[in-house]
Amino acid sequence: MFDKILIANRGEIALRVIRACREMGIKSVAVHSTADSDAMHVRMADESVCIGPPSSAQSYLSIPAIISACEITGAQAIHPGYGFLSENANFVQIVEDHDLTFIGPSAAHIRQMGDKITAKDTAKALGIPCVPGSDGGVPDYETAKKVAADMGYPVIIKATAGGGGRGMKVALTEDELEVAFRTARSEGKAAFGNDEVYMEKYLQRPRHIEIQVFGDGKGNGVHLGERDCSLQRRHQKVFEEAPGPCITPEERARIGKICADAIGKMGYSGAGTIEFLYEDGEFYFIEMNTRLQVEHPVTEAIFGQDLVREQIRVASGLPLSFKQEELEINGHAIEVRINAERLPNFAPCPGKVTAYHAPGGLGVRMDSALYDGYSIPPYYDSLIGKLIVHGRDRPEALARLARSLGEMIVDGVDTSTPLFEMLLQEDDVLSGNYNIHWLEKWLDRTFPE
Repeated sequence: MFDKILIANRGEIALRVIRACREMGIKSVAVHSTADSDAMHVRMADESVCIGPPSSAQSYLSIPAIISACEITGAQAIHPGYGFLSENANFVQIVEDHDLTFIGPSAAHIRQMGDKITAKDTAKALGIPCVPGSDGGVPDYETAKKVAADMGYPVIIKATAGGGGRGMKVALTEDELEVAFRTARSEGKAAFGNDEVYMEKYLQRPRHIEIQVFGDGKGNGVHLGERDCSLQRRHQKVFEEAPGPCITPEERARIGKICADAIGKMGYSGAGTIEFLYEDGEFYFIEMNTRLQVEHPVTEAIFGQDLVREQIRVASGLPLSFKQEELEINGHAIEVRINAERLPNFAPCPGKVTAYHAPGGLGVRMDSALYDGYSIPPYYDSLIGKLIVHGRDRPEALARLARSLGEMIVDGVDTSTPLFEMLLQEDDVLSGNYNIHWLEKWLDRTFPE
């Protein structure tokens, strides 16, 4: 087991990893930019190292600075959290070249699943169901027209190197195809330096279902059920729950086994998430995230497993601490993402937190790095906390969420808390009757321009 781990991240996820390290008796090292000198993860870690100015490119994305911080402190392993360098295969290779351990999958697996076309080909080869689509990249508009005609409209064009909703355009008819195709290519080029795109059949009322998987790197894999992440704005998740309100035990067992078997065949190591669109009882692979997810706490809540602890164990060479038959769902959990944003346009709202009170009580967890007097910097993601509730069933979890939102106090900045208070008044949310388009349509109705 490691003696000291460096966390190459910030905010609530860095604090989350520090807590796991402390429970395991492992020393932790926080890295930070000059803008984060007074951040909670810096205060809570056993050691801290300043790695650069506020710009992410010069601090949290600076591979030389992070490697140097390991050498200075004697850290043996690096936990990347999510975002930043967590899915950067070049970073993983450099970590390994310096005789350090990356707490996550291999560089090869990150590369394999990081390119959308390669990931889809890999999924097909592993028996994972996929959305009908182009056979690889689509080089020009004429080819796009043929592919779309063969599949049937509507279609979606996606940048192969895309993410976060960038480089994705929908064409409902052939008249819309050319503009969508050229826009997706130009956005992909601008955002990722790669204008290659591929095409898929566009499902009109799907849910977003993701399967949590774990591998030991030795050919063994398990799944920890699904999360429903269908309430999204601009392809960004805001409300996640487990288990999915629309998934039957039979469907869970079927798709879970497919994913667990695939992870074992890959020889994958650590945590991963295989994401699907789900419609009319069928699952269609869209991508795999080779890291810990923002919404991992809802899975922890219903299974009683610490996924960060398990990441550290597996990275150190230990076997998985649980078997598939030992994993049983207990109750229902929901997570909402609390962002420092001003409604209704969701504009970032950095600033000084003049008062902060986290909700508490049975089945309530608040993952946040906020404290009274903390100044939220303007340089990073607007996520400032995650409120997770767990109940015996979905109605109890929803009631607990409503109560907890009412207890939360964050003064000095605007937050997205009112959004969730409003959503909990909607019958579709209370019944679980929604899809990936529901939230944006609701926002258009609720906040017309």
